[in-house]
Amino acid sequence: MPSTKQTSPAYIGFGMLTPVYIMALDKLPKHNTGAIVHQVSEYVYDDAAIIACNLRQWGISTGMIGTAVGDDLLGHYVADTLEEMGVQGKVRFTKKYKTPLEVNVSDKLGARTYFWQRSPEILSTLDTADLSMLKGAKLMYVDWYDGDHIIRAMNEARRHNVPVFLNLEHGHNDPAIMEKFASRATICQAVTDAAQIGKKAPCFQWRRNYSRQASRPPSSRWQVRGCMVVQDDEIVRIYAPKVKAVDGSGAGATFSSGFIYAYLKKWSLEESVRFAIAAASLKVTHSGLKMFPVKDIKALASTLRVDRMVYRDNRFFEINKLISQAQDSPLVQESKKFAEKLLSKKRPQHRRKIKKSMVG
Repeated sequence: MPSTKQTSPAYIGFGMLTPVYIMALDKLPKHNTGAIVHQVSEYVYDDAAIIACNLRQWGISTGMIGTAVGDDLLGHYVADTLEEMGVQGKVRFTKKYKTPLEVNVSDKLGARTYFWQRSPEILSTLDTADLSMLKGAKLMYVDWYDGDHIIRAMNEARRHNVPVFLNLEHGHNDPAIMEKFASRATICQAVTDAAQIGKKAPCFQWRRNYSRQASRPPSSRWQVRGCMVVQDDEIVRIYAPKVKAVDGSGAGATFSSGFIYAYLKKWSLEESVRFAIAAASLKVTHSGLKMFPVKDIKALASTLRVDRMVYRDNRFFEINKLISQAQDSPLVQESKKFAEKLLSKKRPQHRRKIKKSMVG
């Protein structure tokens, strides 16, 4: 019986592969003390792999091109988990090193502390990874902290006209990183700490820096207050809802997952960021990385507060305020007065009465 050729997945994650233990507790302990752990979850990290697994839970075909893992119990756990989730791609095993491990500790405030292993030897295996799965894909995801190892994949994606989603996090502060990576990206996600407490200046600078490097504007993530997304002249800011946080691990990757899901579904910019924020907000309400159903996420997304803005002269302007300011301008006021004066001079015209005898 002839074998059926497997179609390319819509999403391709490129990056580190590692198992993770996520421990949820009430409050991080002080130095040299302890705390009760309420729940421990096992999963596959880093963000590229998290997104691949998240999107599978929403019915999107995904694949993973990752680092080699050790030929050991943890390495086979990674491979088995990805296979069970339906994530395409061959996991490579090596006897040169043991599978790296990550441990995340999350508290009820949504904060997390993590410990990870990322040696140059492990990351260098990305340089020999098979990129053939990129042909026919709809989007590839990479993280800037995987360093120069992502450049080969980004160039190959461009060769196949595959859009690249780049997670820059704080990397946008470094001009060298911007020039090297952002210039190869289609969509960027960044963290601007000052913006999270209401200051917009870092977003202005980030917007300017990115526009110099890339053909399309960025997606700029605000963890606490929501997110601002810019595409050409369209700017949307969505505010995050208030939720009771239990586990913040993977919230950023879930945001990326939500945005990528909407992008692949060809939703509008506002729909995309609404869904992304709602997905990340719901994720932190429980431990682990089991995603909420799409319908539940869309229900929360529809309730989120939104600001629509335009970007002019290195400044953000809220459209509603611009309309209000325009209405109050002297030119508009004079135009109103002239129109009212002109209309008042016109006498109302009444229809002539028709005699009943003329009605046939």
